[in-house]
Amino acid sequence: MKVKNMKAMVLCAITDLGANRNPLRSVELPVPEPRGNEVVVRVMTCGVCHTDIDVIEGRTPPMRLPVVPGHQVVGVVEKRGQDAKRLIKGERVGIAWINSSCGSCHFCRNGEENLCDGFRATGRDADGGYAEYAVISEDFAYRIPDVFSAAEAAPLLCAGAIGYRSLKLAKMRDGDALGLVGFGASGHIVLKLVKHLYPSSQVIVFSRTESECVFARELGAAWAGNFEDPCPEKLHCAIDTTPAWGPIVSVLKNMEKGGRLVINAIRKEEEDKRALLLLDYPRDIWMEKEIKSVANLTRADVEEFLRLAAAVDIRPEVREYALEDANKALLELKERRIRGAKVLRVSN
Repeated sequence: MKVKNMKAMVLCAITDLGANRNPLRSVELPVPEPRGNEVVVRVMTCGVCHTDIDVIEGRTPPMRLPVVPGHQVVGVVEKRGQDAKRLIKGERVGIAWINSSCGSCHFCRNGEENLCDGFRATGRDADGGYAEYAVISEDFAYRIPDVFSAAEAAPLLCAGAIGYRSLKLAKMRDGDALGLVGFGASGHIVLKLVKHLYPSSQVIVFSRTESECVFARELGAAWAGNFEDPCPEKLHCAIDTTPAWGPIVSVLKNMEKGGRLVINAIRKEEEDKRALLLLDYPRDIWMEKEIKSVANLTRADVEEFLRLAAAVDIRPEVREYALEDANKALLELKERRIRGAKVLRVSN
């Protein structure tokens, strides 16, 4: 590569995005060099995820600072390390949340590298995609189906894939009523996925914003309303993607006996923890209701979901921002100004 430096948006210190509206700095960094089986990827797009806010605000703190955020990366292989054999120069690939794992523990040997104690996350423990170039082991890079544009593909690598994993953990069957608690990037992809996989099922959406409720109805939700509104039917399963505790209490009240709630969040906001005091065991948890968490993603989740999304034409709705507008995109996400997914356009 002739380019020696690259533009990047960098997090230098943990900060409250509400108080500091510009947590990321625009800097120039050296273009990374690949080692071993790594490849250098020229970044085309990078999705903006709520987990990026969790990193910035310290709920899931980075192993080092400064760090380049971003873990929904789509780009083109620009250079290969001497041991890279699987990917070729010019191939379009994606980089997701899992950046590396130990490869030898019980979990890694069983395809559960998402539970590895040595798990390292892209954009948290290793530099991510809010930059013109990123480096990744080819073992953790994913070929992007040709049917998707770079902007469409970016949210599929986390919002879509984690929604897919959540749906698997929910053990949903056709005809079951599914609750989506919060309706951001992941929720709108899951709704589209459910329409294809479980055509006899109804999707019930809970959101605090009317714009998200309107969007959910446009995509085919049977009902969309506030967390406190009367739910039209009991839920057999539900997926929570909110950063707060309160919605969990609300949705458990509406769960059918034997229902399962899957919490798709790395961390919950501590200031909302008092909401848990409102849990009523006989009403909210008894009768074999279950609560299950989602921990990261496996490589199989990403690969399976990309194939499925291509086969049934699951396309997220996206809004693009320039790389230098990353702070604006993050702030809008924090303030729940969302319709679909937010994506940084880094190059064409």
